[in-house]
Amino acid sequence: MNKPLKIAIFVATCLAVGFLSGQATQSSVNTWFPMLIKPSFNPPPWVFSPVWSLLYVLMGVAAGLVWNRIDFEREAVRKALIFFAIQLALNALWSVLFFGLKNPLLALIEVVLLWLMIYETYYKFNKIDKVAGYLFIPYLLWVSFATLLNASIWWLNR
Repeated sequence: MNKPLKIAIFVATCLAVGFLSGQATQSSVNTWFPMLIKPSFNPPPWVFSPVWSLLYVLMGVAAGLVWNRIDFEREAVRKALIFFAIQLALNALWSVLFFGLKNPLLALIEVVLLWLMIYETYYKFNKIDKVAGYLFIPYLLWVSFATLLNASIWWLNR
């Protein structure tokens, strides 16, 4: 399989996970979430969709670049992609916990685990392919911000 196809498979997978987690929580986004007290640095609602779409594309490209190295670093690639899969599942789970269960505290605990898995994925990706590692930096930064936002929302609404 060639590199563009590997990248396309991962980009499509990431976008599908993002779409499905977004669909599963849409009613709370429109009903419960607007009623919460939010910090002054909370972005306007329209920011989230394009930011997450871009991040899912960057994640997919990064994973595809790492997958492309499978013939040269089989064990390292396998481990890195396992971490990638775990962080992607945790990414989807956060939406379920925060919006589906309407539980900012549980989501906060989970997003800390997500951040750690993203960092570990970044670390493993960076050792295999520098560009793949760099592509994970915006995701790591955004989830750092999202963690602060999640913590603030929990604190203001406890």
